[in-house]
Amino acid sequence: MVFIMANDGQGKKKMSMGGGVSSKQLTTFTIQLSTLQDAGLPIVRSLKILASQMKAGNLQTAITTVYDDVEGGSTFSEALSKHPKIFDRLYVNMVKAGEMGGVLDIILRRLAGFMEKAEKLKKKIKGAAVYPASVLTVAGGILTLIMILVVPQFQKIFSDMNVPLPMVTELLIAASNNMVNIWWMAPIGLGFIYGSFKLIAGNKKGKMILDTVVLKLPVFGEIVRKSNISRFTRTLGTLISSGVAILEALQIVKNATGNQVIANVVQKVSDSIREGGSVAEPLAQSGEFDDMVVNMIDVGEETGEMDKMLIKIADNFDEEVDVLVGAMVSLMEPALIVFMGGIIGFIVIALFLPLITLVQSMG
Repeated sequence: MVFIMANDGQGKKKMSMGGGVSSKQLTTFTIQLSTLQDAGLPIVRSLKILASQMKAGNLQTAITTVYDDVEGGSTFSEALSKHPKIFDRLYVNMVKAGEMGGVLDIILRRLAGFMEKAEKLKKKIKGAAVYPASVLTVAGGILTLIMILVVPQFQKIFSDMNVPLPMVTELLIAASNNMVNIWWMAPIGLGFIYGSFKLIAGNKKGKMILDTVVLKLPVFGEIVRKSNISRFTRTLGTLISSGVAILEALQIVKNATGNQVIANVVQKVSDSIREGGSVAEPLAQSGEFDDMVVNMIDVGEETGEMDKMLIKIADNFDEEVDVLVGAMVSLMEPALIVFMGGIIGFIVIALFLPLITLVQSMG
């Protein structure tokens, strides 16, 4: 967290911020501000109320600074734009459109609804990853203890008894010895993999490759694709309905899209609009958008109600993502059971085969 003191030209020092806040905090603030604006309170008073009831932190400091700026004569959108780490272009442009149209309360309500749905979708996807991650973590810890503490004891028994070892047992003992003797290579290897991934993801061409691979994955790739399309359509629809120009809206959507493949498609849509073309045509040519999506957007363009069509598409895709997340979790449960059962079975067989040989030789 970085705080920078800056002079505003009137002898006052104001605090600008280099740190961000969580999406949950920002969503809660937007909902509360929307409620106060609906109640008819002036924006200055609303900001003062919200800043006074917040816990100390980045967001409270930002809102206090925004309140000072607005009270000093700045517009709300101008004050927000001084904190790009917290209020992105989408947020600032929607507020600006609301101010220009005199409908700030309506725009904030739309923005709050948009952020609520985006947060809900994010929680569902993260929630789906909790179960397999927990199972793999616990199982990995147990297997590590078996390999480090149990297998060496069996190895000692086999060595003392001079029992001939089958290949599976030799493989298990070799793996156990490696874990005991060169365990320190594991964090180095993980660090190397993580660093390589960040390096590739930080490069535009590398991110394009990674995002393309992710979209090709079974089930998970479809979840990522549909969630990105939902984000694209809901963001674009919300911006257009708020009065933001289509080209500006597309640029904001492109920057907000997490997948480089979808971002490239959005850029093609923007180029098409500049040349007098349509939104639907480049979407159809990309192959990333379903025919239903393309046709609904095409109808929306013809009827002049594209914003409503985009919101309908987003709602529909949110439901599809819910179904896919449920299906993925259902598939993961038996897959994890089979996977862990296979590993445990391998260890049991590898350890008991020599014991069976030993018993037979003693008999």
